[in-house]
Amino acid sequence: MAEQAPRIDLPQAETQPAPATPARKWGKLALMVSLPLVLIAAVLAYYHANDHFISTDNAYLQQDKISVSAELGGKIVEVGVKENQHVEAGALLFRVDPEPYNIAIAQADAAIATAQVRVVGLETDLSTKGADIASARSNLAFQQNSYEREAALFKRGFSTRARMDAAQLALSEARGRLAEAEAAAQKARAALATAPVAPGVNPAVLAAQVQRRQAAYNLTRAAVYAPISGTVSQADRLQPGMMMTSGLPAVSIVVSERSWIEANFKETDLEKLRVGQPAEIWFDAYPGVRLRGHVASIGAGTGSEFSVLPAQNANGNWVKVTQRVPVRIALDSTSGVPLIAGLSTYVRIDTGR
Repeated sequence: MAEQAPRIDLPQAETQPAPATPARKWGKLALMVSLPLVLIAAVLAYYHANDHFISTDNAYLQQDKISVSAELGGKIVEVGVKENQHVEAGALLFRVDPEPYNIAIAQADAAIATAQVRVVGLETDLSTKGADIASARSNLAFQQNSYEREAALFKRGFSTRARMDAAQLALSEARGRLAEAEAAAQKARAALATAPVAPGVNPAVLAAQVQRRQAAYNLTRAAVYAPISGTVSQADRLQPGMMMTSGLPAVSIVVSERSWIEANFKETDLEKLRVGQPAEIWFDAYPGVRLRGHVASIGAGTGSEFSVLPAQNANGNWVKVTQRVPVRIALDSTSGVPLIAGLSTYVRIDTGR
């Protein structure tokens, strides 16, 4: 067989990268320069668009809370509500035992009857005093005539000094009895007198009537009704058989129809805040809910000023802390979700408007 000729590998030509064109170099340079500029411009635009907004997450939903207490003390005999129950104004909340106040009305009626009987007795006594006065006057006239006769006889010498003295003594006694009868009659008339504040009504009768009205008023207060519509809270204090103390808060009613936001802004934001500025509110409990409102009022003092133990910085050993000022935000839109007092919110106010 014929031998094969040896294979000879020829060296290949090296491939050189194509030189970069000037356009590509300028493109890269423009990208490197423009990207930071775009970012800076975006930051400046965002800052310019939002520099007139102030916000805080130290804000909470507030609602009117009315504490209802009993005006009278006593044992609770009836409870008409449960915890978290919605009630209308005028609904029965609870009732205390009315029997003591029924007894008070009966006692007042007895006092009125006693005073009326006493008035009748005083009127009878006054008429008797009139008869005594007439008798005393008649006796005084008789003794006066007797004295004059004795005086005439004494001057003519037909009477003795003893008879003259006896006639004079009898005349003095008659005058005294008349004075006593007139004084007794005056006293009886004073007992029957009425005051200008209640003409024609004896003071004793008037006092008994006032006592009865007070007892009847107390009886109406034995039942406690809702003063306003809302949701009942803390109703676990109401248990039949418990003793209710007058003036002690017994139950609370939360008025969910009247809601507002109390937002605590930094004192450094006060310069920008004005009443009427629009606001937006977000709720932690409802991430998809956004409400609109406006600044209704700005607090008259910082939160620390109204605390139970306000800070005392007079000793010089203190750390300066930025204070918070409560701002009331009125809601201008409805939520469509239940609003509960105390919910955390985020508030943003447009100070540019």
